[in-house]
Amino acid sequence: MPSSKSNSVLSNDISNFREMAISNEREPTEKSTTSLIESNGYQDSVYENAAKIFQGIRNEKPQDKILVRYGNELVPSLPDFKDECSQRSSYELAFSALKYQDLLENILLDSCFYPCQSIPDELTSLIVVMLYDLQDRKFQARQISDEEESIPEVREVEHYLYSFKTKLAAALARCRIKHDALSIEHILPETIRKQEQRASALPLYAWINAFKLSLEDIYRELKKEGFTKVESVSDFEGYTYCQDKHCHDVLVFPASLKEEILNLELFTGYKLILQDKSRSLAVHSVKALLNMDDDIIVAHMGSRLTAAHMSVLSYQSTSKVFVCGVKSQEKEVELKELFTRMECENIELLHEEFTEIEPTDQILQKAKVILLLPRCSGLGVSNPIEFILNEHEDAGLLRDLSQGSVAENKLHDLAEQQLQELMHAMRFNKVQAIVYCTCSVYPEENEAVVNKALESGVEGSKVQPYRLNPTLWCNSEIEGPSDIFFKMEPSEISNGCFLAVLARHRDPAEVMSVKDILARAAAKGLLEGLDIGKSAKREEKRKKKSKVTQQRNVPKDTGVQTNILEFLNREISVNTNSDVSPAKGISGILQKNVNQISSSIQLKKITKPISNSSLPGMLKNTPTLSSMSKVFERRTHLRKPRAEDKMVVLKPVEIVLPPVMVPYFNPQGNRSQISAQHYYYRWIGIKSSAHDLFIPSLSKRWVKSKETLPSTMVKHPRPWL
Repeated sequence: MPSSKSNSVLSNDISNFREMAISNEREPTEKSTTSLIESNGYQDSVYENAAKIFQGIRNEKPQDKILVRYGNELVPSLPDFKDECSQRSSYELAFSALKYQDLLENILLDSCFYPCQSIPDELTSLIVVMLYDLQDRKFQARQISDEEESIPEVREVEHYLYSFKTKLAAALARCRIKHDALSIEHILPETIRKQEQRASALPLYAWINAFKLSLEDIYRELKKEGFTKVESVSDFEGYTYCQDKHCHDVLVFPASLKEEILNLELFTGYKLILQDKSRSLAVHSVKALLNMDDDIIVAHMGSRLTAAHMSVLSYQSTSKVFVCGVKSQEKEVELKELFTRMECENIELLHEEFTEIEPTDQILQKAKVILLLPRCSGLGVSNPIEFILNEHEDAGLLRDLSQGSVAENKLHDLAEQQLQELMHAMRFNKVQAIVYCTCSVYPEENEAVVNKALESGVEGSKVQPYRLNPTLWCNSEIEGPSDIFFKMEPSEISNGCFLAVLARHRDPAEVMSVKDILARAAAKGLLEGLDIGKSAKREEKRKKKSKVTQQRNVPKDTGVQTNILEFLNREISVNTNSDVSPAKGISGILQKNVNQISSSIQLKKITKPISNSSLPGMLKNTPTLSSMSKVFERRTHLRKPRAEDKMVVLKPVEIVLPPVMVPYFNPQGNRSQISAQHYYYRWIGIKSSAHDLFIPSLSKRWVKSKETLPSTMVKHPRPWL
């Protein structure tokens, strides 16, 4: 054993050597995954919770290779965390201890700390997580606040570790020399080191809760907080942010501003929601497939933020979002409180798991799209802690992520479970599309699962089969690769994800309704600010009314109307020598209003008797005259004077319209008789100079005449024939 003095010197050398390694090898922001670690350690409750998490996710070794025992006590349920910061710190500490489990166990054995007679095996998990934190603080003592609630087991383990700090530091130095590593980070596999480097630079993605604030309002609030909007992630510098290129309601922030933005009222007030981009891509894919009033099924309860985002994007319609798998009453109350704070009102919670729900369930008959986010290996996620906390995934996922790979048998089990869920989704006959999304990089969980489901033909022969639909990202709001699948590899700007859209093969004879077209346009953001539901119904009623009116106004004898126009043209041409005949303009107007004229002279039943003396006055205010006046007035305002019109010399024109047959009602009975009197109406033009324009005017008047026709007119009973 070395002397106390030599141990002190060795400890100082190790500390200096470690500082040099950190300054030379580690990136400045590499510890962002544990950025919430204080320089003086955590609170006692964080150590206790981290030990419980570690106990459940630690790597178990074969019996013949076990040197450090963790006790046989069953893992207790996790207590409620004080706040989100405490929860995140506990998971990060447990995950860090898991990555270095073999190294920490070797340090305990090499320093002769373990086995320890005074500490039972049930506290070994607490020893491991506290040892990692002690070496990360360079074996410095933790500063304890007087207000902090103490936990006896934590204080006991801490005191015992600190008494062995010199031996523990020496054992750590020997392990680094053995692995020829300047720091313990270099002991990790290459895949894990790259993952940590990506996590350190990974931007933060947050979608906008439109129930609370609009995009423009968010921009104003961020400007007040000192943030500047830039074009892309490459332009990040200081307090900046940008808009995501795939999802218009997603904003991107630098990773270095994580602590600052989490304390903003925009985030604490659920106006901006921090979530991985892959979930936003899946939600926008569902939105692009929705028609008016279509319901959505979110197959997994863990995606609570995803369900809320889906609710926000479907707020313009009466769609419902069904979330499956809410089994416990406590979980239901928790979710309802969360959705209430986020002002999401169209979310329905189902107690059954998705695979337990029958496709014929009546409550889901309006569901047209299923969002399937199955449990996967998650190897495409660079920052697993945020992913697990936001998506409420199983903490056991950290076990595989700490190794950088998944065992073959476990990968097979995951793929089999994913295939069963996808095939169950295809059995819903009323559903028209399925969005399948994972965060895996393995083809066994992605393309292989989708292809097997399509080949199974589980949807049956009575409905249209499913086909892959890549058009959403080929020529829509989701701009992705031109492949039939949407894939993003893990990088420094985003996590990896896989996205597939399965839609039923449409019948060529099927015609999309106007209602669906408007809903699809609204989903693409083309009808922002419009009340789609009301306007569509109003338009449908207006079209029906117009169709009925047109059917009523269809003339029965179009030949008679044609003869009337020919007669008017012939008579007008006799009375004028002008090069430009005004009959052309008049005939065009009459052609448009001939339906109104013919309908106005039809016999109609009137419940109240009308005297003969009142007939001339009523005829002057017929709908035909008012409609014709509107046409003349409209043409007066729209027509522009032309140069050649100024040279036209106009003369008075006299037009004789056909006699109007007015019904006459006998006060003593309901039978109507036709009056023998014929009323002729002359169209009197206004005298104008040669410089005047020929523009129809409302000042022209109808003059009633019972006298004989002018000598210039052809006299016969029906002059238009």
